[in-house]
Amino acid sequence: MTLFNDLKQANLEVWQSYTRHEFIQKLAAESLELEAFQRYLIQDYHFLIHFARAYGLAVYKQHTLEGIQHSMDGLKNIVWETGLHTSMTAEWGISPEELNATPEDLGTVAYTRYVLDTALTGTLLDLYVSLAPCLIGYAEIGAEIAPALEKNPDHRYKEWIETYIDPQFVKASEQEVDNLDALAGEGPLSDQRFAELSHIFATASRLEAEFWQQAL
Repeated sequence: MTLFNDLKQANLEVWQSYTRHEFIQKLAAESLELEAFQRYLIQDYHFLIHFARAYGLAVYKQHTLEGIQHSMDGLKNIVWETGLHTSMTAEWGISPEELNATPEDLGTVAYTRYVLDTALTGTLLDLYVSLAPCLIGYAEIGAEIAPALEKNPDHRYKEWIETYIDPQFVKASEQEVDNLDALAGEGPLSDQRFAELSHIFATASRLEAEFWQQAL
């Protein structure tokens, strides 16, 4: 078992409300309205900008070159991921200036500021636990809905699904599971410490579900 799996099992109901949300089910079935997907993707662009800031704080909180490199890799992956958003919005005729000028919805503000607040006030482990539902969760979601591409190679949301089953993204997700264990250290966490981390994990997962919901 890993710390991630322990946190996931301790919060399975809220985790599944996120990873099996109606938004994802509709996306996989190609019944998600394009307008809802567009709302989501534009907000996710803003979301990723703030997550990049959180990874910048992770770099600052590291104390070893190896740790700094890991956080830098996470930052680079965020920038890589935004390529999906800028390319798709460009196809819809949205300029970079219009994309950046779009106001953040309240769900976007709530989630990203929660993560940034955790990053500022908590430990490095607190920070990474708040980030885990996004990175690891999207890889899990990608794996679960990947069969939709086998059924229809011209899937309406093919580009999105392919991003989250890309080997680079999957590898980053697997490394993050290991990173959480490394930060937690050897030996079991105290009940109080696990409860603290579980609360962060559950809150971030709940905010992920709300992020899908605001698009619908």
